[in-house]
Amino acid sequence: QVQLVESGGDLVQPGGSLRLSCAASGFTFSSSPMGWYRQAPGKERELVATITSAGGSTNYADAVKGRFTISRDNAKNTVYLQMNSLKPADTAVYYCRADVLRSSVFIYWGQGTQVTVSS
Repeated sequence: QVQLVESGGDLVQPGGSLRLSCAASGFTFSSSPMGWYRQAPGKERELVATITSAGGSTNYADAVKGRFTISRDNAKNTVYLQMNSLKPADTAVYYCRADVLRSSVFIYWGQGTQVTVSS
């Protein structure tokens, strides 16, 4: 079965950095676009970053451009989100998303990892 397991969330001070990881299994990771989304208290889940299956193209939400970097290691079935210059507004639960192609595209989500940016 498809599994996505996020890790790396923590409490950090403004200006700090974190690297989130998403370990994937149960599908052909190297053929699947991946993404990171986040959901802050009282708000809807929003896109943070996406990456194509081979890692050749990335997209970012305006709020994180220049600060966050999405990457993937297809040999390790893992996608990463490097977060620098963190702000309190980045506080949210961060979710890993996989778009898995079978007869059509099936979307899978991880359980999320908490990122809290506070002094």
